[in-house]
Amino acid sequence: MSNMAMYSAEFFGTLILILFGAGVVANVSLRDSKAKDGGWIVVTAAWGFGVAVAAYITGWVSGAHLNPALTIGLAAIGDFEWALVPGYIVAQILGAMAGAALVFLAFRDHFNITDDPDAKLGIFCTAPAIRNTASNLITEIIGTAILVIGILGITNPNNEMGALGTLLVGILVWAIGLSLGGPTGYAINPARDLGPRIAHALLPIKGKRDGDWGYAWIPVVGPIIGGVIGAFVYKFFLNMWV
Repeated sequence: MSNMAMYSAEFFGTLILILFGAGVVANVSLRDSKAKDGGWIVVTAAWGFGVAVAAYITGWVSGAHLNPALTIGLAAIGDFEWALVPGYIVAQILGAMAGAALVFLAFRDHFNITDDPDAKLGIFCTAPAIRNTASNLITEIIGTAILVIGILGITNPNNEMGALGTLLVGILVWAIGLSLGGPTGYAINPARDLGPRIAHALLPIKGKRDGDWGYAWIPVVGPIIGGVIGAFVYKFFLNMWV
């Protein structure tokens, strides 16, 4: 598979992920949407299903990382080529921006009649329920570490999951949202947060606020640290078991 094919798959897969994920947040947040106030279970389910659908579509091409934290974590333990990492990350961020733009187009009328600028921003990126830099960073590290540990465990050849493994990864993302998502909105993916946050700044959204850039480094740095930790933790135990 050519590098360009893999990069394009990461772009398209991340676009699909954000179309589902930011889309469900728009659906439950914006005024006069038929799904208004659908709740946390609806949000977390769509994010999980979005991961699974995107991975089924693109996984056979690029491995469906769709997440710089996973890409860097795999490279750190020698399971992915470092030379491909920059291209993967750029493709993931651009795909996330494109997916966010499509969500804006789909819900443009609802953006126009919604007065809450925080709700509009929350469609594109995460924000903490209680703003505490250390706690927020730790939450993102823990959530992303268990994401990477879970992905490596589910896809371990000894489990013989085959295509079912992709669905289970989606369920893993759903479970992380249900269990650990409350404090920070569980970015657990730098592209998922940074790409749409940039799109929010660029799009002509009526009545939008600033992009909360003072917080924006946490859902980038936290997941990267967590992804590397998770990869090494899994490899440590794997080496004990086999």
